[in-house]
Amino acid sequence: MRAVEPGHHWYDGDESVTSCVGESVWIPGPAGALEGVTACPAEGVPIHGVGVVCHPHPLYGGTLNNKVVDYLSRTLNTLGVATVRFNFRGVEGSAGAYANGDGEADDLRAVLTWTQRLRPGQPLWLAGFSFGAYVALKVAREFPLVRLITVAPPVNFFDFSTLTPPDCPWIVVQGEADEIVPAEAVFEWLAGQDAAPDIIRMPGIGHFFHGQLNQLRDRLVDRIRAADTVS
Repeated sequence: MRAVEPGHHWYDGDESVTSCVGESVWIPGPAGALEGVTACPAEGVPIHGVGVVCHPHPLYGGTLNNKVVDYLSRTLNTLGVATVRFNFRGVEGSAGAYANGDGEADDLRAVLTWTQRLRPGQPLWLAGFSFGAYVALKVAREFPLVRLITVAPPVNFFDFSTLTPPDCPWIVVQGEADEIVPAEAVFEWLAGQDAAPDIIRMPGIGHFFHGQLNQLRDRLVDRIRAADTVS
């Protein structure tokens, strides 16, 4: 793994806040450097914000290259949001070792802080898939988010009872045929929330969205654009 280069980051030099460079990046983290990749809206699409996307469980093959994570990044790009997705500690090039979600929450805090420093004043989005959804929800209230997106939150693997809903618009996407995270367990958990999120139910869709990633993207884009039009 190459060392963090102090002058090498997402937006170098005197680039304006509307510019965007898609590249590999190294982000200072609490357990060492975190490997990341940035992505941008299509050329000519105005940038309306910046988003961080979190990957699924590190011990079960989750990385920043997970296809759902990639599509969440593309979804935000479609909406004019530049993105960074990163590997939690101990995954591929990132330093450190798995830390049961607590250390990974610290990783996310570091990435969000880095993102805010590099894109000051830009609206901040956060998204996560499976384990990444859990970590995102753990940290969400600590940052001035404009929107949180959690896909297939693993309520059967982690204690969500101690997590506080975010104070920003929140979307939960759940496949109703999820073979890893029982959909009814997710819906039961959501029913007990004081601040109910916007729920996107996807009938017949499993945990990994096989063959349905375009539908995931389209449902999110349509829902967010509709919400923004109303607001």
